[in-house]
Amino acid sequence: MKACLCIHGHFYQPPRENPWIEDIEPQESAAPFHDWNDRIHSECYLPNSRARVLGYSGKILDIVNNYTKMSFNFGPTLMSWLEAKHFDTYLRIIEADHESRKAHKGHGNAIAQVYNHMIMPLANRRDKVTQVRWGVREFVRRFGREPESIWLPETAVNEETLEVLVQEGIRFIILEPHQAEAFRSFGGEWTAAGSGEIDPRRAYRCFLKKDPEKFIDVFFYDGPISKAAGFENLLFDAKIFMDSIERAVTEADGPSQLIHLATDGETYGHHKAFGDRAAAYLTYVEAPARGYRVVNYGEYLAEHPPKHEVRLKDGENGLGTAWSCAHGVRRWSDHCGCRGGGPADWNQHWRRPLREALDWLRDELALLFEVHAAEILRDPWTAREDYIDVVLDRRSTNVLAFMERHRVRELSAADLTRALKLLEMQRHAMLMYTSCGWFFTELSGLETVQILQYAARALQLAEEVSGTDLEEAFLSRLEKAKSNVAALRDGRGVYEKLVKTAVATLDHIVSYYAMGSVLEDYYPQSESHDLYCFNLQVIYQRKETFGSLTVNFGRVKIVSKITLEEKDVLFIALQTGLYDFRCSVKTYEGPEEFEKLEQETFDSLYNCHIVEIFKRIDERFGDRHFTLKELLLQDRINIISRLTRRQIDSISKFYERVYEESRRINEVYGSILLPIPAEFRYAAEHVLSRRLLDELYKLAAAGFHRKATAAYRMMETAKAFNVEIRKGPVAQFLSAELAGRISRFVKNPEGPLITECIYIHKLSKKLGVDLDLRQPQEDLFHLIRHWCQGAGPVPDLLTDYGKHLSQLLTRLGLALQDFKQLNSKSAQS
Repeated sequence: MKACLCIHGHFYQPPRENPWIEDIEPQESAAPFHDWNDRIHSECYLPNSRARVLGYSGKILDIVNNYTKMSFNFGPTLMSWLEAKHFDTYLRIIEADHESRKAHKGHGNAIAQVYNHMIMPLANRRDKVTQVRWGVREFVRRFGREPESIWLPETAVNEETLEVLVQEGIRFIILEPHQAEAFRSFGGEWTAAGSGEIDPRRAYRCFLKKDPEKFIDVFFYDGPISKAAGFENLLFDAKIFMDSIERAVTEADGPSQLIHLATDGETYGHHKAFGDRAAAYLTYVEAPARGYRVVNYGEYLAEHPPKHEVRLKDGENGLGTAWSCAHGVRRWSDHCGCRGGGPADWNQHWRRPLREALDWLRDELALLFEVHAAEILRDPWTAREDYIDVVLDRRSTNVLAFMERHRVRELSAADLTRALKLLEMQRHAMLMYTSCGWFFTELSGLETVQILQYAARALQLAEEVSGTDLEEAFLSRLEKAKSNVAALRDGRGVYEKLVKTAVATLDHIVSYYAMGSVLEDYYPQSESHDLYCFNLQVIYQRKETFGSLTVNFGRVKIVSKITLEEKDVLFIALQTGLYDFRCSVKTYEGPEEFEKLEQETFDSLYNCHIVEIFKRIDERFGDRHFTLKELLLQDRINIISRLTRRQIDSISKFYERVYEESRRINEVYGSILLPIPAEFRYAAEHVLSRRLLDELYKLAAAGFHRKATAAYRMMETAKAFNVEIRKGPVAQFLSAELAGRISRFVKNPEGPLITECIYIHKLSKKLGVDLDLRQPQEDLFHLIRHWCQGAGPVPDLLTDYGKHLSQLLTRLGLALQDFKQLNSKSAQS
């Protein structure tokens, strides 16, 4: 072997969940995906779990799991999201670590990460400890073993951070070369680690200053290769990638040297399109072919313990260093010149007052936590460290077991909720330090608004458990953070316009249900509804319409799955006309009041003017009410889509008439080489797109057994009229039809399904539509491989449909070597 090779991917996205519903709302900038997590999953996390190894012809030779060949860490909050939203990808990540342990003498590819990407040197010691312990506990729960290492966000480190890592049993960390100050062989003379002097091809040992008998080992990744992979074009070609790795090898050090790089994991597919394929070819084909051994850090460290020690730079004011800030860790505490996008004249002087405001809030919340939690929990801070067990498993049995371990006395339901609110307050007090809030250019950026939402949730919980309102004092400090956007002014403006409007209460959640259930079948017919992180038990509901007014009256019991807080409430939701909604909510006070309100409500519906109805509701429920604009974004989209469906259908019919009436005119314009008027073109685009999709529905219903003449004619007409048919829905439909038929074929191989799939692929090519072939490719690839390995009987259909199957494999971009081998076996038998 020439040398050892290790590629590390830091897979992480900041938590994006709305703190009040514990779910991510739609993000328009991620379209056509629901949100950025979803988009990056499709471009990176999923492809790396099923990476294509391509041959010289561009055909797929193999489909592999990149996570089995690379060192990696996944942010704990990202893993929670993957577990909930994309469980199959999540499982393949876990399975990859299990497989890697078999291949690397018990050392797994996965390493842990501190919980929510907090810049560790800027955290107080208590938060440092909790962040590491939460990261480790989360790792153990998922991977079933203790981690050997932990990823430090932005590789930010200082001496106290090292002390905590050693205290918590972390064996090694990965840093950037410029974070080293000096190095030496054990007992030798110190050499300054200037620009490029630190040798990344070996491990180093770093002894603690306060207790030199304790140490942690350090790997410094290869800076030039890592930079080229992350920010240049190294991933365009796996052979060029491997050439750069070979240039880093020295003959003198032989096979004991480690060539390793570390980048954002999202580099492989999201930042760099098809980077997952380059990584797959490199680790599965190119590196072994050139005599390199693919390892992970734990395995290498066990075989090659450090023979050198290192001192790390203290950084400015002893606060440490990071890979992404040339000024130590000032990027997360001050205007230092490090920035991300935005106009050149924008500054980041807002960073210091933002951090100072959050530090003040953290300390105030800590005092409240100590005082109020001590009434319920034996040791509040120990309970906080263990609370990760509840965050990862919120089943009531687990929550009660946690409380049993930590309570000082028997707890009432109110005590239980209070304890959970106090612990949630602390969770959000840590989430508000997620590093991305300071990383970019503007105070009102999505990432900074997100951490301020966590602060707002912590403030809300603090007031609920203690009666102490800290918001105004917090905002007075936040005012010192000046926005680059004049309309927002400062941190107070950002908070009031972009954060506080998102704050939700139990009454808000009830109003979502009340307004949605005005519409028929908006919610399933059930007495129990899970709405985000809440459960609603519908105790009573009555809905009646008179004229243009609909009244929805009911009683529900709402329970938070996070804090177990319960509330029994009445609601009245009104729909006036088509688009106007109004909902009032109040606490249920008993059957007598309930019956009286119900009778008054429906008497008013039939006997009073709408103004009088509003007045009576306000007298009974209070003048605070909710409207459609206060719904969460997804509910607003869903409701307005339902309400406008009839109008959209009407407009579609209008376009049909315009198209038919203007068809001859369009032909005349085309014949004299003039562009069709925009008004006619809009109608033609809409009608032809809709008709094409309708025709494809008919073809699918017929099993694609008749010619697509009508579909081709529509495309020709669109070309003649110089209009673009909307191909997105067409691609989505045909992709689903192809994937469905391949899936059925895998379960029950039938020849006609093969010909239907070929038809769909031919049709897509003629229509100029790109299909999503990933799932069909994987299903067929693994089926053929399954047959070749003798794991299942080869069906007789190969005799009659062998050529068709070969053609389909080619069309799907799959190499035919396995299929040829299969045919050869079939012929011999």
